[in-house]
Amino acid sequence: MAYDGSLYHGWQIQPNAITVQELLDKAMSVFFRQAIETLGCGRTDAGVHATDFYAHFDVENVEELKVLNAITGINAMLPYQIAAKQIIPVHDDAHARFDAIARAYKYHIHFEKNPFKLNRSWLVKDKLDVGVMNEAAALLLNYTDFSCFSKSNTQTFTNNCKITKAVFEQKEDGLVFTIQADRFLRNMVRAIMGTLVQIGKKEINLTDFKAIIESKNRSNAGQSVPACGLYLVKIEYPYIR
Repeated sequence: MAYDGSLYHGWQIQPNAITVQELLDKAMSVFFRQAIETLGCGRTDAGVHATDFYAHFDVENVEELKVLNAITGINAMLPYQIAAKQIIPVHDDAHARFDAIARAYKYHIHFEKNPFKLNRSWLVKDKLDVGVMNEAAALLLNYTDFSCFSKSNTQTFTNNCKITKAVFEQKEDGLVFTIQADRFLRNMVRAIMGTLVQIGKKEINLTDFKAIIESKNRSNAGQSVPACGLYLVKIEYPYIR
């Protein structure tokens, strides 16, 4: 599925806010005429978007998937900002979150006021040194413990991640940062971006950046950048091609 997260309080169901998961579960429950509870491949924060998001669910009348146009029916009950793309039968123990072997995010930055990028990209008014930002981004591949970029008090057993790609690309209308890893910590990409922007502004240097990572202390890293520029763009599974 894919969604524009601007209007929603993230993916995961919340007691007092509208979320993507809540609306998806309601639409699917109506379509399949039974209670459907999805489990997503991760939790995106309020305002974060996804162009490639997976969720798994169990359904009793699975044979109906072969004769009904389920995607069309589900989409008809979803708001325009949320789109189901495909239903893929998988083995009974398949898990959208734990079976993922790679994830990728993109973060969009633009430098001039643009009404068509509202809630889609982060407006940065400072000039950034993209070359040194890419040097710093490349250093991420040399580390595994990213405690300094993680929210505190999370329910994870380890803060280790294997980053396989981290690069800025200059576009005609701004910058796009792509980062891929086997897993991500809560708020990790936005904290990395905030620190890399400090590099680009010459507020810190590459030596400082390495020291921040090695400190494993969130308070040493940069602020989290706005959610509007962040997109979950790829999830990989060993059994989906």
